[in-house]
Amino acid sequence: MSSHTFPDDLLTLQRSWQDTYAALAASRPESPATLRRRLHRLSVLLAVHPYWESAPGGGRSARVELRRQARRLP
Repeated sequence: MSSHTFPDDLLTLQRSWQDTYAALAASRPESPATLRRRLHRLSVLLAVHPYWESAPGGGRSARVELRRQARRLP
């Protein structure tokens, strides 16, 4: 069981980031510039999310756990 409980909006942001990254990594992505801009915007939103200000142990391990939990989202 994870010791991190993330807000739903943060998990959704991370999942969107992962989906966008996968689309950009495709062999011939449609509109790569648009995907790069979206990836950048999502990266900023993830970095400045209010959760990180009050996160218990909000360091590297929390970010790894966030990515792991987001991969499990439908």
